[in-house]
Amino acid sequence: MTLSDLPDVAQENNPALYPPLNKVGMSGIDLPCRLLHSDLSVTPVIAKANIHVDIATPGHRGIHMSRLYKALQHALAEPISTHSIQACLNACIEAHQGISQHACLELRFALPLARDALISRHQGYKSYPVLLRAEMGPEGYSLELEVEVPYSSTCPCSAALSRKLLSQAFLDAWKDTPSRSIDEMAEWLDTHGSLATPHSQRSTARLRVKLQHQNLLVLPVLNLIDQAESSLKTAVQTAVKREDEQAFAALNGQNLMFCEDAARRLSNTLRQNASWQDYWISVEHHESLHAHDASAVCVKGVPNGYTPQLHR
Repeated sequence: MTLSDLPDVAQENNPALYPPLNKVGMSGIDLPCRLLHSDLSVTPVIAKANIHVDIATPGHRGIHMSRLYKALQHALAEPISTHSIQACLNACIEAHQGISQHACLELRFALPLARDALISRHQGYKSYPVLLRAEMGPEGYSLELEVEVPYSSTCPCSAALSRKLLSQAFLDAWKDTPSRSIDEMAEWLDTHGSLATPHSQRSTARLRVKLQHQNLLVLPVLNLIDQAESSLKTAVQTAVKREDEQAFAALNGQNLMFCEDAARRLSNTLRQNASWQDYWISVEHHESLHAHDASAVCVKGVPNGYTPQLHR
């Protein structure tokens, strides 16, 4: 029996039975990939890939899924770039001439990055979830990049209430002996300075950007992560000695923020970068005071941007 003898029921055509479909393909494909950095180093990652085309022409029952799989494997045998992604989408559409006009690709992976300690010479790895989403069709090509960045947030309200308790305790302890020395004051603060502490929590920022320039050898994943951490100031740490922990406490004290403050910080930073045509930001503070999270969303919003489809 030859290949031509095997039945292919997916190729049964009937316009009445088979109207167009928006997306047909495969989800959750395991795929080893390599991400190229600006110094030309490469980080290997294991991605989950979703690859789809549309059925634009009525009458076609199905598509050639094996062709999508082969196009994905072939294009991403080279490092992930706008070129390799476009090559994949082009191959998917060309493999379905007369059937498809659009193709889309999603890649999800965790990017491990070495991060230095704040003060000491230690270093550790932190993993950042990344999503790449690309679309191609008669309207053109678009590429979106999303990263997830963990950070620490200390509540400004809780900090103010804690300071009020401390100042009142100081007045009560010193009202009868106001002439004590500065050394005695310092000793009192060493003992009683933690009478009340503001609540802090691990928090999460998700940043999704639409790239302005579509012909990039190096995707700006690291750039986006660094911009977010630089803006927030309190990125969670890896290796920590006592001097690092003290420095981290100082950063939290100098960067008190509600979720609204964090969202605005990130928005101000992304708005100043011409690389991002559009952006969507979501922050969540996983409260240590409440049994629920505090959240905020900020959108730049441009024509043909994210505004109509914020949560797709």
